[in-house]
Amino acid sequence: MTRLIWDGVGQRLFETGVDRGVFYPASGAGVPWNGLISVNETPTGGQATPFYIDGYKYQNRAAPEEFEADLEAYTYPDEFEAAAGLRPLGNGLSIGLQHRSSFGLCYRTRIGNDVDLDRHGYKIHMVYNALAAPSNKNYQTTGANPEALTFTWSVTTKPVKVTGYRPTPYMMVDTTKVAPPLLAQLEDILYGSASTASRLPTPTELIALFVGAPTFFVTDLGNGLFTVSGTDEQVRLVDPNTFQITNTAVTDNGNGTFTATSS
Repeated sequence: MTRLIWDGVGQRLFETGVDRGVFYPASGAGVPWNGLISVNETPTGGQATPFYIDGYKYQNRAAPEEFEADLEAYTYPDEFEAAAGLRPLGNGLSIGLQHRSSFGLCYRTRIGNDVDLDRHGYKIHMVYNALAAPSNKNYQTTGANPEALTFTWSVTTKPVKVTGYRPTPYMMVDTTKVAPPLLAQLEDILYGSASTASRLPTPTELIALFVGAPTFFVTDLGNGLFTVSGTDEQVRLVDPNTFQITNTAVTDNGNGTFTATSS
């Protein structure tokens, strides 16, 4: 047993920023959301409901939560117009106040610490079955210091059924706990690749991809060298010439050599 240590090197974590927004229309491939300024997550529900017998509280049950958010952006992709109730009629003409279609959303928030600053890692947030409420647009005359108009939307969601868990409209991946090869697979799905279009994987698909997947990878380069990749907790740079590997798949042979296998 060891005594607790506060504020260890590299353990002063914080989150900051939002980037790599992706809009997933009800049908079709995902598209980049350029100009996304902020995603303010505002969940509702979850309040505790107490139950009493003979004047004593015997249970304190939390109500189901709802995932909601406020989006702010300088602009939005053309594909978002259907979610905003606009329908193109042709030659630049659109009709407004139409049925608003649901959509999916993905965005990143950065993870920083006292060593890597804001480059320690990031979280990937995925939102399902979102519906945007009408936004206010405050158009003003152009003056000596013109400012860009920002758009805001309040977003509500409908949960997706997930076997073995409560239905949810939200999934999150912490990349500091994901081996690089597995993260590459996820980002090829979310952002597209040379052979596949960008799409939002279902929660069930994400669970199948991540749960039970290897967390430690060893690649033989065929020239007497090999590469090792894993989570930040398993593979880290101690100094410019030294790597530290913490994994049960690595065995010290006691003669200055080690045996490493993929877990």
